[in-house]
Amino acid sequence: MTDRPRLLPIHASRHQLSMAVQIVLTTWLLLIPLIALAHVEGGAAGGFLSGFGHPISGLDHVLAMVAVGLWGAQLSAPAIWLLPVAFPIMMAFGGLLGLSGVELPAVEVAIALSAVILGALILGAIRVPLAAALLLVGFFAVFHGHAHGTEMTAGQSAILYSIGFVIATGLLHAAGIGIGFIHRWEPGRVALRGAGGVVMAGGVFFLWNALA
Repeated sequence: MTDRPRLLPIHASRHQLSMAVQIVLTTWLLLIPLIALAHVEGGAAGGFLSGFGHPISGLDHVLAMVAVGLWGAQLSAPAIWLLPVAFPIMMAFGGLLGLSGVELPAVEVAIALSAVILGALILGAIRVPLAAALLLVGFFAVFHGHAHGTEMTAGQSAILYSIGFVIATGLLHAAGIGIGFIHRWEPGRVALRGAGGVVMAGGVFFLWNALA
């Protein structure tokens, strides 16, 4: 009787891992026809492929987006699923603002701060109410999306460009979640906090450059 409660966290982790794999596979299944469409439509290819490549071409974006998945995994359910959903939604909103020419102040500073703050939260294993976590990642997502939107090259498909950077962001979140599953073991929890320190250090570097 005393052994059964110890099995529950393991079962829950296996279920979460299965869900993460399903998310990644579903994302790639959605990605395949979009890539094919981009190749067929010629000019649209630049829109989708450029949008898809933009989040992964900048380390400041990569650090923050992977950190969202890491922090979600550290906070566990339901944050592990809600944070990676909230971020792309608000990022798409920010992208719309950028595409529309709406200006936001200190975009590069906010992007760097997102890595600093998320990294610090992971490093300190800080738990906050779910609403506060959603508000935080949603706020920073707007600035990430705005940066993507303003850097779209003229003549590209805005819709496919937006789909591209949202899908790339989802994959980066999924990578963070996958790495974050090491949190189920004590050495993994230490390693995860160390990863938060790396994210925070990278954010400080980009913040320094943004303020210089």
